[in-house]
Amino acid sequence: MTIKDLTPSIVWNNFYGITRIPRPSKHEEKIRAYLLKWAEDHNVEAFTDDTGNVIMRVPATPGFENRKGVILQGHMDMVPQKNSDIKHDFLTDPIETRVDGDWLKTFGTTLGADNGLGLALALSVAESKDVKHGPIEILATYDEETGMTGAALLKPGILKGDILINLDSETEGELYVGCAGGVDGTSEGSYKPVKAPAGYKAVDFAVKGCQGGHSGMDIVLYRANANKVAARILLEALKSEDLLLASLEGGTLRNAIPRECFGTLLVKDFASAKAAIERIAAVLKSEYAETDPDMTIVFEPAAAPVEECASAADTARIINAIVACPDGVERMSASVPGLCETSTNMAMVKVAGGEFFVKSLLRSSVDTAKMALADKLAAVFELAGAKTSFEGAYSGWKPNPKSAILKVMKEVYERKFGQEPKVMAIHAGLECGILSGAYPHWDMVSCGPTILSPHSPDERCFIPSVAKMWDYLQEVLINIPE
Repeated sequence: MTIKDLTPSIVWNNFYGITRIPRPSKHEEKIRAYLLKWAEDHNVEAFTDDTGNVIMRVPATPGFENRKGVILQGHMDMVPQKNSDIKHDFLTDPIETRVDGDWLKTFGTTLGADNGLGLALALSVAESKDVKHGPIEILATYDEETGMTGAALLKPGILKGDILINLDSETEGELYVGCAGGVDGTSEGSYKPVKAPAGYKAVDFAVKGCQGGHSGMDIVLYRANANKVAARILLEALKSEDLLLASLEGGTLRNAIPRECFGTLLVKDFASAKAAIERIAAVLKSEYAETDPDMTIVFEPAAAPVEECASAADTARIINAIVACPDGVERMSASVPGLCETSTNMAMVKVAGGEFFVKSLLRSSVDTAKMALADKLAAVFELAGAKTSFEGAYSGWKPNPKSAILKVMKEVYERKFGQEPKVMAIHAGLECGILSGAYPHWDMVSCGPTILSPHSPDERCFIPSVAKMWDYLQEVLINIPE
């Protein structure tokens, strides 16, 4: 069985078409052109705004002209993550999928169900001749995963609807009415490279096979951060070994928990250092046995000679800073059980050529807590002689308990499936909060099919949840009020 054999075929065919189009964040030109051509082929009005968002308009079906206008919203970009042994160019290659029982998976890359399935659901509403609905607009934003740029630059007055259904949530049966805000932190410092001392051996060092995942949704799972694991190992090794840092690099995206970290070291006594590293690695593998059972530590003679490295003092300074850098859950919500309030993901680390940087993504549903965490991050690196800058700050989406569309969607779900949906806030960035800045009158809810491990090569979609979501969306549209 392949994706083309799945039902409902209209949704899966639209998602299949999207998987054929390369669309990593900040490279949306191909998917933008695809969506416009799709609209032309299906006689749907479509255009881009002056920033690059794609907007489609679908007239009401006969008899539903007096319903409130609905915007179905998703983002066209995806997170480009792959396992290190997989050959895949996200700028040119399609995403290859495979059906594994009830799950749609890939071959070692991200699936792009986040948010390709949301777009596929919206396109299916526009394409179907059977779905009854009032006036529909489709808003496909760009660069959601790395800055929510399309949402932030959307201008007032372009869209006419009153209700926004965001299709970017990842658990069927849950309706989201609030989300965390975020800010990007970049800490940068320098060191003076020294000549590799005589008698030291070059070593390749790596932490691989960590689970990774979405830095918001999965942060509460306490999975290993490969950058943090690498730094912990090296700090412990420094207590007994003569070790110098030549380079270190891990992580690729702010919103993905790092799965791999690679470095080159110089050690005075290879056998002793290897024994120390293996001893420390065994402790950490035991710590993360439940969350990251496939984590491996590599320590072997380097493939190439090393001419320069950081001094002993700079090696210790840099590793200490990475160890001290905030990472993971900072505080759980006191008012919403099980919700992470504040967290940070130490997403990217690079040490090479006399410079080092650490890039983090800080999240919180409380703006003051988010900025307090930013101050903490900056303080750590100031002590290490580095400077920290922040950009791209956005506020969270505050729940509206009096939401009329939430009431409709709850009633439809209970009537159709015989149980109440969960009404949730999410520790991730949804575009709803940003979009409300330009359209403060919008009544908004976010929902979607079940997707596990987004932002990692283990991303997978629960196939039955797509059919359930399609049935639910159709019923919601029938029940949109006048």
